[in-house]
Amino acid sequence: MFRTALRNVLAHKARLLMTVLAVTLGVAFVSGTLIFTDTLGKSLSSQSAKSYDGVAVSVTSYGQGRNDEGQKEGDPGISAQTLDKVKALRGVDSVSGRVSGFAGVGDEKGELIGSGWSNKGANYAPVKDGKDPRYAFVEGAGPVRADQVALDRATADTGKYKVGDKVRVATNGPVKEYTLSGVFTTEDGAVSAGGSLVLFDTAVAQELYLKPGFYEELSVAAKAGTSADGLLAEIKPLLDAKHTKAQTGAELAREQAKDVERGMTNMNQMLLAFAGIALFVGIFLIYNTFTMLVTQRTRELALLRAVGANRGQVMRSVLVEALLVGLVSAAVGLASGVGLAVGIRSAIEAFGAKLPAGDLVIAPTTVIAALVIGVLVTTLAALLPAWRTGRIAPVAAMGSAHLPATAKSLIVRNVLGSVISLAGIGVVMLGVSMAGDGRMVIGAGAFFLLIGVIVILPLLSQPVIAAIRPGLQKVFGVPGKLAAQNAVRNPRRTAVTAASLAIGLTLVTTLSVLGITMGKAVDRMSTDNIKADYKVSMAADGMPLDKSVAETLAKDPAVKAVSEQAAGFLKIGDSFRSASGVNPAGIGKLLNIETVSGSVDSLGRGEVLVAEKTAKDKDLKVGSTLQVRYDDGQKATLKVGGVFKDLESLLSPYVLDNKILAAHSDDQYIREVYVQTAGGASKANQQAVVDALGKNPAMKVSTQQDMRNEMGGIINTMLNIMYGLLGMALIISVLGVVNTLAMSVFERTREIGMLRAIGLDRGRVKNMIRLEAVVISLFGAVLGVAIGVFLAWAVGSTLAKAVPNYALVLPWDRIGVFLLLAAVVGVLAAMWPARSAARLNMLTAIKTE
Repeated sequence: MFRTALRNVLAHKARLLMTVLAVTLGVAFVSGTLIFTDTLGKSLSSQSAKSYDGVAVSVTSYGQGRNDEGQKEGDPGISAQTLDKVKALRGVDSVSGRVSGFAGVGDEKGELIGSGWSNKGANYAPVKDGKDPRYAFVEGAGPVRADQVALDRATADTGKYKVGDKVRVATNGPVKEYTLSGVFTTEDGAVSAGGSLVLFDTAVAQELYLKPGFYEELSVAAKAGTSADGLLAEIKPLLDAKHTKAQTGAELAREQAKDVERGMTNMNQMLLAFAGIALFVGIFLIYNTFTMLVTQRTRELALLRAVGANRGQVMRSVLVEALLVGLVSAAVGLASGVGLAVGIRSAIEAFGAKLPAGDLVIAPTTVIAALVIGVLVTTLAALLPAWRTGRIAPVAAMGSAHLPATAKSLIVRNVLGSVISLAGIGVVMLGVSMAGDGRMVIGAGAFFLLIGVIVILPLLSQPVIAAIRPGLQKVFGVPGKLAAQNAVRNPRRTAVTAASLAIGLTLVTTLSVLGITMGKAVDRMSTDNIKADYKVSMAADGMPLDKSVAETLAKDPAVKAVSEQAAGFLKIGDSFRSASGVNPAGIGKLLNIETVSGSVDSLGRGEVLVAEKTAKDKDLKVGSTLQVRYDDGQKATLKVGGVFKDLESLLSPYVLDNKILAAHSDDQYIREVYVQTAGGASKANQQAVVDALGKNPAMKVSTQQDMRNEMGGIINTMLNIMYGLLGMALIISVLGVVNTLAMSVFERTREIGMLRAIGLDRGRVKNMIRLEAVVISLFGAVLGVAIGVFLAWAVGSTLAKAVPNYALVLPWDRIGVFLLLAAVVGVLAAMWPARSAARLNMLTAIKTE
């Protein structure tokens, strides 16, 4: 029986090739993901460990904390006195004090070099030999004066800077010009991630990022013969245990390695989820393939039964075929996964990110996973067809090779599918009724709904395709009529083929509708409420602006109105509440603040505006008073001057004059500055704002359209990634359509010969097969789109309360593209079967049994 199974595999190479390809794609995605993340994780861990070479003990400051009254306590970092005490210990060889923050370098055009979020500035901290062990200089030396900086080699090369050149460097304030003292190489993660690294003299870095005389971190090197643990025990008593943490360099390296591993786990889970979808879709193709092979060999299998093979032997022969196909698929998939891992790396680096160098890591678990997945998926998908072979009676060897399925056998399937589908819809609706807490319930309901629809597809295919048959006949004539009849001739096979497309398009449609809807809601929340011509913010998202930005712009004659949006906190009662500091004279011209009661002008009188929802919760109205405690611990009484409709994405629940907030904070966080220019938005006015800021490469001046693109760009990028990942599932669906049509042509060999004999020419035979493919593809696509829209509505209903102005948006253009692509899939998949059908010899086909 094993020889028989092997012979059958070799005899049906073309048909099984598509099955091998489907499984290979899934296995390649899984193994490629594991290889890439294992390789990247090991490289990042090695890089992190290198950066702590020679560090016996590392001391990190948590910064200042707050007491129960909200007042800051403790030092802003590790003091120079503490550094000196550590340095004086007997086992200490050297101590480097570190401080860092954001720094951006402009190129010759004034544009920022590197990725905004990973551009970094730090201090050059030479030890007793006059060198900083973290940096290896290839040109010049480290900065030793306040007007000097050093750059990493990649940044210097990009900006075409040489030692002695003037370099424009920006932090969160005005641009300053420094002299380049040297160029270095480093293992710093910011540079590896595609950013830049600027080294300042220590005093300059402390002034920029912390406070003169204080450090964020100490790196301690031990003398020969001194253990890191022993040195750690000596250092700990010298530290403020409440605001600092000391650990050995080895311990810190292990901790960062674990952080890297956790980060890789998240990426792994996302990519493996899409690989799982592809494999799930592949199951339908494998099932269809083995069903067709069993159908083709009905007489052969019956003959084996007649000459003495029992049911178990026949079943095992089919399962051995599946096992062999799975092994081949797993091996090819693993090899392809290696190439995929290299490709992922190249694609990431093509977008400007720099990944640390390292050899490919092919772990034993990856090899085992590839083998298990390839064999298990193929064998499971072949189980039902194998079970059916055991039911073939020996007498079938004397009958037709093509035994039609009875309608009675579909009754149980239809009833079961209907029950599961209705249960899935019920669970989804239950999740909808639970609002924000029901998303997990909706996910469970979606799973049951999809399973139920897959089971009931044979029942659905007949009325749906029957409804479009008149249109096909009217437009395409006899080929259209025959195509519709053929599509429902074997409802099980049509259903399995359509199911793979339905699953893929369900996911794509759900993501598209949710993404577009959320994008529109965010657009309405933000840009529709911004009247300003421009928004000034840091190129590195999340970085604060310096207070001088608003002051500088306010003095420019081209600027009509300006207001910062500063973040602060007010302690009201026992809890801290976020507050926004704005310019009372300009904010009303820059943001569309709609008041329910009171006036925006009350800000100028030192009063506070309260968001409508907060006002209701706290029972506040115009004239109410609030007892507050500021950032510095000082108490005050604020009067409510107005209640405004919530602008959650733009303003905090409490809004007041920023002069009041700034007076109680030393390091205020200014998120953005809104600007309105005389004459409105124009290229000239935008350039005027850029010029007023000193052509600062670290700041970006966004127009209204830029703001829309910024807010919708993340969503669109995520959608494009999802489309790319789900594309693999659609490729497998194409293979499924090819298989189905090939089997359809095989079963109808005599029929096609008769049609040719009575006058249906080759062109119309091809049209018949193509239209059959398009009908099956569109049936699956329409079903997938319908379920996707339903699930998107369900998930969206749980977001409606949390996202103001949420309203379901159906992207008809994208839905139209999805359906068009489904039709194209059908046409492409039909090319080979249609050509085969058209080339059949009429006489030979008529004689075929």
